[in-house]
Amino acid sequence: MQVLKDLVEIVMHLDKHLYDLVSSYGSWTYGILCLIVFCETGLVVTPFLPGDSLLFAAGALAAITPMRVHWLLILLSLAAIIGDTVNYWIGYSVGPRVFNKQHSRLFNKGHLERTRRFYEKYGAKTIILARFVPIIRTFAPFVAGIGSMTYARFITYNVIGGLLWISILLLGGYFFGNIPVVKKNFTIVIFAIIIISVMPAVYEYLNGRYRRSA
Repeated sequence: MQVLKDLVEIVMHLDKHLYDLVSSYGSWTYGILCLIVFCETGLVVTPFLPGDSLLFAAGALAAITPMRVHWLLILLSLAAIIGDTVNYWIGYSVGPRVFNKQHSRLFNKGHLERTRRFYEKYGAKTIILARFVPIIRTFAPFVAGIGSMTYARFITYNVIGGLLWISILLLGGYFFGNIPVVKKNFTIVIFAIIIISVMPAVYEYLNGRYRRSA
């Protein structure tokens, strides 16, 4: 429970924590941010890591600190693309065995099933759309590797989705994160980003329950 509280504290005050990170680690911050993005997109056991809110906050911070937004764009895009690629091959290697198990401590079967339904609705575009949906973002490349898509097709959607996701959120924070009204209510803005991000997943979940009950 304490770990969850600490995570919520970090996510809701990313501006403060990232500023402290830059002050303490300087250029090493690039590597730390890349590691977070890589883990959030590349490992199905870490879907709880901040994604959209982290990118927006990093962009806002790049506008007022020595961090360079162009380096963030390049490095974080690479981290996101490589993360999805690793996740795809993990799914390709171990995915079928995971689905055959009734219970798994490492993989949330509910998230996997929701992601499969997401594929059924959006097809290959899922790899792009999922970038903007927490949880689904982490599991989409894993499910693609299980057999939903060939790698040659996957990598194209992976690159497009990764570049769009990083660019939109990072540049959004860079250009708008330090507007006085946004900066004054930064926690509210981060909370709004999180809510908007999870709305598609919530809709899919509620819609699925409605169809089953009907």
